Amino acid sequence: MKGNDQHAKPLLTNREREVFELLVQDKTTKEIAKQLFISEKTVRNHISNVIQKLGVKGRSQAVVELVRLGELKI
Repeated sequence: MKGNDQHAKPLLTNREREVFELLVQDKTTKEIAKQLFISEKTVRNHISNVIQKLGVKGRSQAVVELVRLGELKI
């Protein structure tokens, strides 16, 4: 069995990806919420879900890790 089995299912949901793509463009939680027509709380939930999935501490570490994994382009 190959070790890169995790790519069978995408790491991020489409929405999580959208949130992080805006986050790396220096958008605030409020701006992301407005652009995606969701609440700020929902934006924060998406961010914390991703932080948990990656097992990192905070948004900036999540961004670094997503870039390293090839999940996010900056």
